[in-house]
Amino acid sequence: MRIFEINRSQACEHQALAPLAVPGACGAGGYLWISLTREEFRASLPEVQQILQTLCLTQLVDLHVADLLNDQLPSHYDYTSQYDVLVFRRLATAQGQAALGNGKGNGNETPMTPTPPQPRSGPPVLRRVDTRPVGFAVFDRVLLSVHPEDGAVRDAFATRLLAAGSPDDRGAPALDVRATSARLPTSPSDLMLRVVNQIVDAYLDLRRELTKQLDHWQTELIDPRSRFTNWGALMGARQSLHHLDEICEDQRAAIQDWIDSLETLPVPKGETEQRERELIMIRSRDVLEHIERVVHHVHRLEQNAETAVQMHFSVQGHRANDIMRVLTVLTAVFLPLNLIAGIFGMNFEFIPLVHKADGFWIAMTSMLVIAVLLVLIFWRKRYLARTR
Repeated sequence: MRIFEINRSQACEHQALAPLAVPGACGAGGYLWISLTREEFRASLPEVQQILQTLCLTQLVDLHVADLLNDQLPSHYDYTSQYDVLVFRRLATAQGQAALGNGKGNGNETPMTPTPPQPRSGPPVLRRVDTRPVGFAVFDRVLLSVHPEDGAVRDAFATRLLAAGSPDDRGAPALDVRATSARLPTSPSDLMLRVVNQIVDAYLDLRRELTKQLDHWQTELIDPRSRFTNWGALMGARQSLHHLDEICEDQRAAIQDWIDSLETLPVPKGETEQRERELIMIRSRDVLEHIERVVHHVHRLEQNAETAVQMHFSVQGHRANDIMRVLTVLTAVFLPLNLIAGIFGMNFEFIPLVHKADGFWIAMTSMLVIAVLLVLIFWRKRYLARTR
């Protein structure tokens, strides 16, 4: 479990929740980020519920608790009058744990014992198309996030958060050169969107690796001098792209529901609150735009893979046609020669040229002339033209 206290000037990490689990402990404008793995959330659920009751005057609904504990839940958004729940699937790491259960979030699931992850076949880039859900419960003063066992996204963002919130030698908050993105999150919603944006960026990095792998396969598919044998890996890539498309569509629907929910909220009266609402909307649309970029690129990769397969079979069909054309021409050339040989092979006693001394050479010369004339005719008609 990692606990962060964040306000407009700094961000610091605490080792225990006890000192912060009192009203007003975060100060004016401050809030908490409580980050746990699923096992930690399952073990400390009563304590977390008590902290939420103290700080936010409400607790998580049982159905939302089941959603946060469900390791097979797709990306989706839900809300109550007191808080919002967003589940967002991220790419699993090599150290990620296997799924804990396969419930649908109806509150009646019994989590299963973790099982070893099933290794994926094919190139390493395809093995990365495996996801684990990250759950967020967004309150007014608290952000509760539930991560897979490795917590890679949580740890990476926590490092950036602490670096952005640590004071420099002059006592001012240390800001990155990208001032807008390095400012401390102003609210739990802002913090949640930044973590989600980091998750989406991992998909943007994955698409570049998928592009390189598919480009390599396309080169092999189109090359007429090589025999493509990685059909199993290619079919796996198409299935992985389809799976990635479904994941991104769920993510886009979840973020769109989040944006629609924000638009239904009453307009804030204060100028500061209105400004923060606008920034949340801008960041939400930015996350949605990133997801749409991933979806667009996945669709393009699917089309490229399908086009490459079609071009491969077209090239193979064209090559087979060339071979059949050459064989047909050779058959057409030797057909009159076989006719002449068959005529002179008849068992008649009187056949022209049979009893002449130069009859054999006359017949061979005639057959050669006929063969050359036919080859020239076929070459002129491009039946024997060399294709590149």
